[in-house]
Amino acid sequence: MEQQTKKTVLYNEHKNLGAKMFSFAGWEMPLQYSSVKEEHFTVRNRAGLFDVSHMGQVFITGRDALCYLQNLVPRDIGNLREGKAVYTMLVNENGGIIDDLIIYRLPDEEGTYNFLLIINASRVQEDLDRFLSTRNNHDVQIINRSGEFSMIALQGPASTDITDFAGLKKQDQPKRFNLKQVSLSGMDILVARTGYTGEDGFEILVKNENAISLWREILAKGETFGLKPIGYAARDTLRLEASLPLYGQDLNEKTTPVEASLCWAVSRDKKNNYAGKEIILNQMATKAVDKKLIGFKMLDKSVPRHDYEIYIENQNAGIVTSGGFSPCANIGIGMGYIHNLNSSGQNSLPEGTKIDIMIRGKLHPAEIVKTPFYSRK
Repeated sequence: MEQQTKKTVLYNEHKNLGAKMFSFAGWEMPLQYSSVKEEHFTVRNRAGLFDVSHMGQVFITGRDALCYLQNLVPRDIGNLREGKAVYTMLVNENGGIIDDLIIYRLPDEEGTYNFLLIINASRVQEDLDRFLSTRNNHDVQIINRSGEFSMIALQGPASTDITDFAGLKKQDQPKRFNLKQVSLSGMDILVARTGYTGEDGFEILVKNENAISLWREILAKGETFGLKPIGYAARDTLRLEASLPLYGQDLNEKTTPVEASLCWAVSRDKKNNYAGKEIILNQMATKAVDKKLIGFKMLDKSVPRHDYEIYIENQNAGIVTSGGFSPCANIGIGMGYIHNLNSSGQNSLPEGTKIDIMIRGKLHPAEIVKTPFYSRK
């Protein structure tokens, strides 16, 4: 039986704003309101508002919550202070990435640790299965509250001004990768200074019953600053320019953090024995991997897409996982995996390495480049 596509609380708001809708991760989401290029530059130059309510929210609390999470993820969160956030991954026994997620540490209560995990919509059940199967004798509660909250992302250089104008003054706004619980226009919200666009901004967690009011208020307060609602087509070009991976394309259970070029999110000296630790640390130490995620730019006017083949010296060498047109660079860009590195004696492919992308039966020239493709700095 085919599962029905879910709708966020803000679905009718998108329709009323003229959004073209599409199915994403089992949800009916706004693809675009105007042109992708216009929405892209709105976020880069001013600010954009996104509905990211499809994301999952899982609260993990209890006396053993810190120890429990330390045994699940390859990043050391032992020194994660209250109100701080960290990007990490949930991994399996082979070091494969079950999901990538953000962990927020909430205020402790009477010796009880409290954490909020923001997880990918397509992986909620897989993550919950993993959480529950590894709970063992830990004194923890695993509470899936994904159906209770909406998430709104305000992204772009004008985000701090808009948030200030809406009532959360700049001096009270959370710092980068921090979280605060505040009241805005009588609504209790969690405001995190995180995002998926490569720009400064906030991701706001609000109860479903207040989501429409908050969405409308931010749009109204942000109009003076050029704020506009933004769809998922521009969200994809923004995150690609910032080289932010997308689960299901760039990451999956058969790919380790090392292969995905996410070594920066793995703690080398972590004492806890999480799943796949030996495999991951061995790959980091030896740099011996069979595949590696690289970034590339096209050398002609063609545009790479997901699942296009990568060639090196006329030999099939890998696959594009994310590709598209970069409005900022005005060229085609992409990320993809180069395979069989060990068998060819190559453990790395330096910047400037020439590759080709097979597009409609013809090879188009490209070269490996340093990522991210875009940085606001």
